[in-house]
Amino acid sequence: MFLSTFEKQLDGKRRIVVPLEYRALVAGPFDGVFCFPSIEADCIEGGGKALFDRYASVIEELEFGDPLRSALETSVFGGMARLSFDPAGRITLPETLCDQFGLSLDVVLVGLGDRFQIWAKDAFQAHRAQQREVAREGLATLRAQQRAAKLGSAG
Repeated sequence: MFLSTFEKQLDGKRRIVVPLEYRALVAGPFDGVFCFPSIEADCIEGGGKALFDRYASVIEELEFGDPLRSALETSVFGGMARLSFDPAGRITLPETLCDQFGLSLDVVLVGLGDRFQIWAKDAFQAHRAQQREVAREGLATLRAQQRAAKLGSAG
């Protein structure tokens, strides 16, 4: 699983050192990662072949010509870059993705289990605060529902 948060810097060639922990997770015949514009947030999403296969499976379940299938194909496959690691464990991010998400110097890599995201540092700070609030409210609602269910089944 991709875990933790790492602050990194892009060099002048848009290269970033991928944490060793992340590189170990994607080791295999293709020594690198798949990256594309995230569907859920304003950042780059990345992962190994397992993530690619997961998206491909979701897309294949939809009928050819389905608008959602077309949108996913365009967003995921059309925006995907296959990035190989250099000997120092770096990947070079495509200029188009860097421009799209304002990635210039300070970036943050965030592990999300089966995938990771690459954010501009300032954008991630705002996103993290918003996500903490969503998580806090969602957990409070979930706990209230569980308490209500427990009281309902006890009575």
